[in-house]
Amino acid sequence: MEKPLARAADRVERLTPDEVRAHAPAGLAALLVDAVDGGASVGFLAPLEATEAAAWWSRVAEETEEGVRDVWAAHGPDGGLTGVVTLVRAGTANGRHRGEIARLLVHRSARGRGLGYRLLATAEAHAAATGLTLLVLDTQTDSPAERLYRGAGWTAAGTIPDFAADPAGVPRPTTLYYKRLG
Repeated sequence: MEKPLARAADRVERLTPDEVRAHAPAGLAALLVDAVDGGASVGFLAPLEATEAAAWWSRVAEETEEGVRDVWAAHGPDGGLTGVVTLVRAGTANGRHRGEIARLLVHRSARGRGLGYRLLATAEAHAAATGLTLLVLDTQTDSPAERLYRGAGWTAAGTIPDFAADPAGVPRPTTLYYKRLG
């Protein structure tokens, strides 16, 4: 499958905890609100208030500071955030080899130019470079995100019916994916 190329102006960088805090009230919150408004099942119900989204990102900043979660953001030509992805490390002794891709979000205005692939590839490369050998994620079954994950070499492990509610509150099936690194 041919992957579209992201615009050169979409700069992807890893955020420090302070940068996550700085972007939480506006850019990161706006990405999360846009995803929920667009129907993405990412843990929140619609309508999602910007203050609730910002509070969630503030908690992510704490996890980033603790070394539990890494965050990468894509910046568009104007410097505004166009996408984000997080990598969460397993917290158990027997799971130190794995991580979870969580909250891969691309603003609806920035879709179709390969930004999702770039963000995912960035998180995967970092995971491999830091010794992780297995990544997992989950996504709503039959969502547009499934095409992205399959195209990036992820393997579907199974589907759980009614696993999570979509933004409208309707229970939907979720497909679990994994990818071996290295």
